[in-house]
Amino acid sequence: MNLVCFTEERSAKEMLQIVLPEILPDNFSHSVIPFEGKNDLDKQIEKKLKNYKTPNTVFLILRDQDSAICTDVKRELLDKVNESGKKNVSIVRIACHELENFYLGDLSAVEQAFNKKLSLSQTSKKFRNADNLGNAKQELQKITNKEYQPISGSKAITPYLKLDGSNTSTSFNMLLSGVKKLCTI
Repeated sequence: MNLVCFTEERSAKEMLQIVLPEILPDNFSHSVIPFEGKNDLDKQIEKKLKNYKTPNTVFLILRDQDSAICTDVKRELLDKVNESGKKNVSIVRIACHELENFYLGDLSAVEQAFNKKLSLSQTSKKFRNADNLGNAKQELQKITNKEYQPISGSKAITPYLKLDGSNTSTSFNMLLSGVKKLCTI
């Protein structure tokens, strides 16, 4: 079996390249195809799915919510999936609000990546539900003294992310459960 992931940007690709080998069954291979932003992904995803002909392939689409309404973004992408004919072998996951919310949901991973004392803040009101933060990228830059950059930060933080459902980003946990669900199709 093969899992093909479409992401809106390279930093999400870097995260998935590290996470997927940890959670996929041994009989799954994977590839991650980044787009040049959400507009590029939104514009091309239906065609990419439609033209993908490799048998025994399932698909994941990962896109940031940003300032849009999460359910609207997901519905629009699911409509494109349905039009592509890949409805039964695809899932869409939305990072609420952006990829960096995943990282703020596991401050011990950020702490280990950047050697900063942060994990005790996880229970503070601000980080208790990481998906509520609308400015996650700026927050990560702030708490790492501007050391966090999207691509290098993804590579640095992801190896330390807990994959056991304890991340305070619900959308990260939904991503993990969605990948596991795809593996049973």
